[in-house]
Amino acid sequence: MADVTTAIAHPATAIVAPRRRLSLPRRLSRNVGALLGLAILLTVLLVALLADLIMPYDPLKPYPITALEPPSAQHLLGTDDIGRDVFSRVVAGSRISFQVALLVLTVASAIGVVLGSLAGYYGGLLDEAIMRLADVFFAFPHFLLAMAIVAALGPGIVNAMLAIAIAYWPRYARLVRGSILSAKQQTYVEAARALGTSDLRLVGRHILPNCVAPLLVQATMDAGVAILTTASLSFIGLGAVPPMAEWGAMVAQGRTFVTSAWWVPAFPGLAIAITVAGYVFLGDGLRDLLDPQLRGRVEL
Repeated sequence: MADVTTAIAHPATAIVAPRRRLSLPRRLSRNVGALLGLAILLTVLLVALLADLIMPYDPLKPYPITALEPPSAQHLLGTDDIGRDVFSRVVAGSRISFQVALLVLTVASAIGVVLGSLAGYYGGLLDEAIMRLADVFFAFPHFLLAMAIVAALGPGIVNAMLAIAIAYWPRYARLVRGSILSAKQQTYVEAARALGTSDLRLVGRHILPNCVAPLLVQATMDAGVAILTTASLSFIGLGAVPPMAEWGAMVAQGRTFVTSAWWVPAFPGLAIAITVAGYVFLGDGLRDLLDPQLRGRVEL
């Protein structure tokens, strides 16, 4: 009753009083998906950083006498066809997964941000040329394009990562271009331009910071896809070269033992699924937290 009396006595205050916004950490704590994804990725990252301490055996050294042993106290996840400890190889593969995500996102976003900034800010023929080039890349499925590029470069984990990065840069170019086209018409950009701010400083300091949120969400989602694509390339023999402990290559090497030694392909495949799910959960949660149109729904 007191709240109603206050609202009637002071209608202006009741109307204009802003709703208190939650801070980003508090909003993150209310997003179950984001917390789950963050927990998964932090666990995988911790395993990757402490791999040398966690691995009980050399992941590359064969022990033929213990080949195809099932999971036991001595070998937690069993051994493969030449006696290597599957647990040690899965742990070693976590390092490669983060290297894949880091290199692919760094190269793809660097190319995409530069070309997208040029296209969005200058427009005209430059914009047309860059966007038509992006359309050429978009015309092919990303996996097939990456497969064609790595086939031309030659098998290898580095070539696979570079091929995926080349296939992914148009996503970032279009994202940055759209953000710049929207931001460069704003008053603060026109004011900075009127004060004689150089194009490089104007784009780098005043416009691109507004693109951080969508870029972060896109990069988080693409990290999981990059790991899955690298594993797929390794599975068909175009990625990691044996005896490298890469999850996709491990699944490929163990596919002939699905019925007789299921643990050989199952555990690296499970590692891929869990890690990719972590990136998807985190990316979806960040989208809900950073997208202004969805933020209000999260705060309710």
